[in-house]
Amino acid sequence: MAIYRFRVTFEDYEDVYREIDMPSKSTFLDMHEEIHKTTGYATDTSSSFYVSNDQWKKGTEIAFKPTQRKKDVEVLLMENIRLSKFIDDPHQKFYYVYNFDRPYDFQVELIKILKEEAGKDYPALFKSVGQVPKTMTAANFPVSDAVEEDEYVEEDDTQYGVDDEDELDGFDSEDEDEEGEGEEEREGSSGYEDEY
Repeated sequence: MAIYRFRVTFEDYEDVYREIDMPSKSTFLDMHEEIHKTTGYATDTSSSFYVSNDQWKKGTEIAFKPTQRKKDVEVLLMENIRLSKFIDDPHQKFYYVYNFDRPYDFQVELIKILKEEAGKDYPALFKSVGQVPKTMTAANFPVSDAVEEDEYVEEDDTQYGVDDEDELDGFDSEDEDEEGEGEEEREGSSGYEDEY
């Protein structure tokens, strides 16, 4: 039996990754569970793998605990799909979103195809690098459920550091009283008269 070695990297923490050996007959649910054995995160959270290209563009979705909308469009389910069904490339990539409420994004890349070693239990963690973020908000902007006391924000007429009133002040070098006089001087002057 073939063994797939995947490198699983946190998208926002490139120095944190896990290399996991998965039997080719494993399902995506098996991989979902194995990833979270190495992170310590709960496995019973809605998540999805997406078959990806080299630029990590999301393709076919393979979901765990999908929403009703996804069920209605007959999304593929992790527990029903074997990894081997979507391994078309020796460096096959999957984009993995864990916990849609406060998501972590992972890049999962096939880095080697090995032969099964006799007496070794699979799936197996091959390599672990870096500490995973401990709280679910660590990779996201802070989420606040509390309503702020002062929700009203006074509108500011200043845009890009310029008030509407002051917008043209830098362009008018002459006072309004002298405006007519300045125009006459400019009309009669070609800029060369003083030189002759």
